[in-house]
Amino acid sequence: MSTLTIVTATDLPAPAGHYSYAVAYGGLLYISGQLGRSQDMTDEVAGDASVQTRRALSAIITIARSAGSDIFRLLKVNVYVTDVALWPAVNAEYAAIFGVHRPARAVIPVNPLHYGALVEIDAIAAMGSD
Repeated sequence: MSTLTIVTATDLPAPAGHYSYAVAYGGLLYISGQLGRSQDMTDEVAGDASVQTRRALSAIITIARSAGSDIFRLLKVNVYVTDVALWPAVNAEYAAIFGVHRPARAVIPVNPLHYGALVEIDAIAAMGSD
């Protein structure tokens, strides 16, 4: 029987709300949505869509590593954007970070995101070694 494990990320500040950075269960890691703001949330201007995508994916990767997974074990990524016109910048940054790895992905237009963010990303990753 699988055990549910709450994942913390010591390289990131504690979550600001009532949630965990990730939950591991049954060999999978469910990573909560990460905004494209600075990790300490002190930035008044969160940056453009490229900057926010880079920051959100960096947090996703940090969380995955904290749980013993990594970028190449990301199976499914949901990218929430406040305007589909931002997609070229988001996709370019996404492709630069992932390189040859191409997890399944959904792009979901939403409005608005918390704190005025332009981008939020969540993910599901595999745990353990192959």
